[in-house]
Amino acid sequence: MTMKEVKIPFLTVVVVAALLPIWVLAAAKQHHQKGGETKKLRFGSDGQFKILQVADMHYGNGKTTTCLDVLPSQFPTCSDLNTTAFVHRMIQAEKPNLIVFTGDNIFGFDAADAAKSLNEAYAPAISSNIPWAAVLGNHDQESDLSREGVMKHIVGLQNTLAQVNPLDQDVIDGFGNYNLEVSGVEGSGFENKSVLNLYFLDSGDYSTVPSIGGYGWIKPSQQYWFERTSAKLRKAYTSKPQAQKAPAPGLTFFHIPLPEFGSFDSSNFTGVRQEGISSASVNSGFFTTMVAAGDVKAAFIGHDHLNDFCGELSGINLCYAGGFGYHAYGKAGWDRRSRVVVASLEKSEKGGWGAVKSIKTWKRLDDQHLTAIDGQVLWSKSSAGTRRKKPVGGT
Repeated sequence: MTMKEVKIPFLTVVVVAALLPIWVLAAAKQHHQKGGETKKLRFGSDGQFKILQVADMHYGNGKTTTCLDVLPSQFPTCSDLNTTAFVHRMIQAEKPNLIVFTGDNIFGFDAADAAKSLNEAYAPAISSNIPWAAVLGNHDQESDLSREGVMKHIVGLQNTLAQVNPLDQDVIDGFGNYNLEVSGVEGSGFENKSVLNLYFLDSGDYSTVPSIGGYGWIKPSQQYWFERTSAKLRKAYTSKPQAQKAPAPGLTFFHIPLPEFGSFDSSNFTGVRQEGISSASVNSGFFTTMVAAGDVKAAFIGHDHLNDFCGELSGINLCYAGGFGYHAYGKAGWDRRSRVVVASLEKSEKGGWGAVKSIKTWKRLDDQHLTAIDGQVLWSKSSAGTRRKKPVGGT
């Protein structure tokens, strides 16, 4: 048992290292590695904040890992490097403010060295110098690192804002539960206020309850953390300075779909549904928890690669990204794809930037032209709950 000085912003304490939750040690290590500075997310001077969602890269061992479900003409030269090239293309085309990887980032069964595969999978994000975040899927831990080990490795990489777990809750299920705040435009009345809140949760891998089969789910301890965090952020946003009447919009990111993703048909979603909804066999109640909180406007997931739709239910848009990676199952001739989400601010009466006015989304295909499809408004301040079609890939 060793004594260790742990430095967390605004706090220096001497603790018994062996007794600390592992995510406290990881967070302290991350803070130290990055020079004590955490990159603050904020809207740009154009009043926009853009998120690039990358779902299910299924990265293996790089150029020696073959592709699945591609056209015969593509197969001989296709590998994980095609996935890497697609990430680069999306970053260059969209120039996002944040990149979010929503699980199954590596395919553990085929990754000989998890750390090496993780480094290579995230390399385009790291080299771009753009902040990025990640959650785990059900395959990330199937190599030589546990789920805890994978998340600890991720938080040690450059430019990531991912966290192993929140520091203010000692007991929480999973690894990779955290939130990020996005402040308003610098120089505006909202520069020190979070106007967009991002929640990241570990939806698990597989059930650990012997009598329940199938995939994992978001547990009560995680929902408790979400409820507390959402309540704290809602209180801050509706308090002075710049007190607002309604909460700042929130977005959630996790991997495995909730059962409520099965509530739609082709008449009430945008995109395609080409396979079943592979949710847990039990309903954890997290959808109801989000509805009750009142701030979440959309949830973004992966897992089912052939689904890429968004549908609105009880004021929350439930959105698949569609399969991104080439070593993941797909459909030959159906292009790999990525989702883009853009939040835009309103102009104040004095001409400055104010609160979030709208949240829009579209997808891009990994074809010759990075074709943008399925542009839609997920939420707007003036007509909350109304889903309207908009021109694809733009303002």
